Amino acid sequence: MRNRYSALFNQSKTPAVTEPDSSNEFDDAKKLSEADQAKVDAFLKRGVNSVERKPFKPLFLVFLLMAVVAAFSLLSQGIAQWAGIY
Repeated sequence: MRNRYSALFNQSKTPAVTEPDSSNEFDDAKKLSEADQAKVDAFLKRGVNSVERKPFKPLFLVFLLMAVVAAFSLLSQGIAQWAGIY
């Protein structure tokens, strides 16, 4: 059993380094035909994808979350005082 798997473990762990060739076959494979590109462009111009949006601002979201939590905390303190619990 050990002899069967020993060839797998004795192989070199580093892959052979090859120089990139000048013909980028992967770039050619990624390009769409003109008909397919027209379909993609048409899809991106309709529906939800056509709406221009403002950039996302995570800092504003953090401050909004802090304001909401503070407001609910003050509201709960006010309800507790009104009910005579606190």
